[in-house]
Amino acid sequence: MTHLPGTNTGTEPRFDPLIAHPARVYNVWLGGKDNFAADRWAAQQVGKSRPQVIAGARANRAFLARVVRYLASERGIRQFLDIGPGLPAPGNTHEVAQAVDPRCRVVYADSDPLVLAHARARLPSAPEGACDYIAADLRNPGRIVRKARSTLDFSQPAAVLLVAVLHFIPDAEDPAGIVEELAEALAPGSFIAISHLTADNAPEQVTSGVAAYNSLVPAGITARTHSQITAMFGRLSLVPPGVVPVDGWRPAAGRQHPQSGDMYAGVTMISRRGR
Repeated sequence: MTHLPGTNTGTEPRFDPLIAHPARVYNVWLGGKDNFAADRWAAQQVGKSRPQVIAGARANRAFLARVVRYLASERGIRQFLDIGPGLPAPGNTHEVAQAVDPRCRVVYADSDPLVLAHARARLPSAPEGACDYIAADLRNPGRIVRKARSTLDFSQPAAVLLVAVLHFIPDAEDPAGIVEELAEALAPGSFIAISHLTADNAPEQVTSGVAAYNSLVPAGITARTHSQITAMFGRLSLVPPGVVPVDGWRPAAGRQHPQSGDMYAGVTMISRRGR
């Protein structure tokens, strides 16, 4: 239950501190200060049903840093497309990637003006690399790719990050189809990383928390099972260890991690264009 994914309901969202905002609610769980009373109230109400939501949000943020570091340092990826980044927080994608190689190029995509305004103001690139911000809707992946081409070269390997974002897309809008369309635009040797909300380990608590969230935050979320999340990768090859609890995806050596939680994570590699 995290940030708003670059979505759009047909009218541009207006700033209203009296209405809970997905990115700001996520900011509450991360311990940030970019939030208002309505956001803190919504975060609290979800937490009453599922107190583990705070630990889950922070574990998800840690996964983002781990997967970017892995892709940059072990897989040689130097281009990243982060869709639905949320408000800036420690360990932003370009900071992690450019710590490995300052020449990394990163594009953040979101259709929420609040997210983009914060990103432009607070996320400067290393001079050797690039950091761009595009207004685009996750439901239109083709447009995201077209706009990102001003910064990224999709004839070369790149990584698409869909971290805690696809659970904002209902089944009727085909989240798996969105992943497939993004994959078709990527060169061989590219990667797609996904983390996603699940109720597998605490169905009643998470379902109650989702209901509280959906009643207070104008962006509905959908928890999905392990098999449903795995299906989003289609026939693409999963990087070991596959789709696992978010804390269990390539944790730091020697570090203990729980085998349960409310988020699954996985990474897939594109072996040839369109697959």
